[in-house]
Amino acid sequence: MTIRTTLCSLAVALGVAAAPLAFAQAPAGAPAGSTGQCKDNTYTSAPSKRGACRGHKGVKEWYASEKAEGAKGTESKGGESMSKSNESMSKSNESMSQMPAMKSSNKMTTAARTEPAPGGGAGKVWVNTATHVYHCAGTTWYGKTKQGEYMTEAEAKAQGAHADHGKACS
Repeated sequence: MTIRTTLCSLAVALGVAAAPLAFAQAPAGAPAGSTGQCKDNTYTSAPSKRGACRGHKGVKEWYASEKAEGAKGTESKGGESMSKSNESMSKSNESMSQMPAMKSSNKMTTAARTEPAPGGGAGKVWVNTATHVYHCAGTTWYGKTKQGEYMTEAEAKAQGAHADHGKACS
C-alpha cells in the first residue's frame, strides 16, 4: 500500500468514526425518522426544533443536526429538493393571497362599497345581514357593507342584530 492510499483509508475511517458525534442518534425504540423526543416522552419528526414539541411540554432531546435547525425551514426534508420546497411555499402563498381578509376575531370581513347604498336617512340604521351588526348614520360602515339593508334601530334589534361595538344609535 502506498502512503496516499493509507492516508485516504485513514481519513475515511476517521470520518465514519466521527459521524455519530455530529448527530445525536435516536434511541432504538424511537420511530423511524424521529428528529427529537419531547419531555412527555413522545417523539417528533418536525424538521426544526422550534415548535417541534409544542403541546408536549417542550423538547427533551434533539437528534437532528444543528445546521438543519439554523436553516429555518429551507433545508430539504425527506429527500425533497430545495426548489420543490420553495415551489410548495410559493403555491401556499398564492392560495393565501386569494383568501378573503380575516379580522382578529377570525370572522371574514365583507367587501366594502365606496359609496353608501341608496335608501338610508333619518332614523334608519344599516344592518349587515351577514354578521347581524347594525351601523348608525355617519359611521364608517353605514350603507357600505357588501350585504345589508336599511331599517329602524327597533326593527334591527327585533331581528336579533346588535350595535357595532355595542354603541347604540339613540
